[in-house]
Amino acid sequence: MSPDSRKTPPAVSLAALFFGFSKIGLSGFGGVLPFARYYLVDTCRWLSAEEFNQLLGLCQFLPGPNVVNLAVVVGRRHGGPAGACAAACGLLAGPMAVALLLALLYDAWGTLPQAQAMLRGVAAAGVGLLFATAFRMALAIRRKPAFLPFVALVFVAIALLRWPLPAVMLAGIALSGAVAYGLLRKGGE
Repeated sequence: MSPDSRKTPPAVSLAALFFGFSKIGLSGFGGVLPFARYYLVDTCRWLSAEEFNQLLGLCQFLPGPNVVNLAVVVGRRHGGPAGACAAACGLLAGPMAVALLLALLYDAWGTLPQAQAMLRGVAAAGVGLLFATAFRMALAIRRKPAFLPFVALVFVAIALLRWPLPAVMLAGIALSGAVAYGLLRKGGE
């Protein structure tokens, strides 16, 4: 972690955590990661781009949905255990209500061709948002050139070789940890 990321995080009220993560949760269908990054890094500045990448990496390794894990970690960081609960509840309450309503509507009209076409369009938009988020995360990673080969190796292992994600993650953690340790030792000499 950089010295800047060790400073005390800004004070954020429980209401701000709840409603902030409610905005994130209600902003995206099929994945809110792009909205989470935009809101947490660019809008509220609760995290730097580097902190977002670090926390997301941790949250991807933890069991459960990545963005829920991120809400818990950010909420805990800014509001303690109550902040973790407020952020997670804010993230999930609105989408759960919307999902229940959409399930009722889908049961009634889901077989219509117009409904099927709309769902294909929403899926395409979701893919575009994920690519945009990956690009913005890559911009923050490029400042640490020692880790760029890991991006390429993970892409090759998962996308081209179709290796299982847990094996790639464990190997990536071991290799990147060794590189980080070496860089820290080199910088400390």
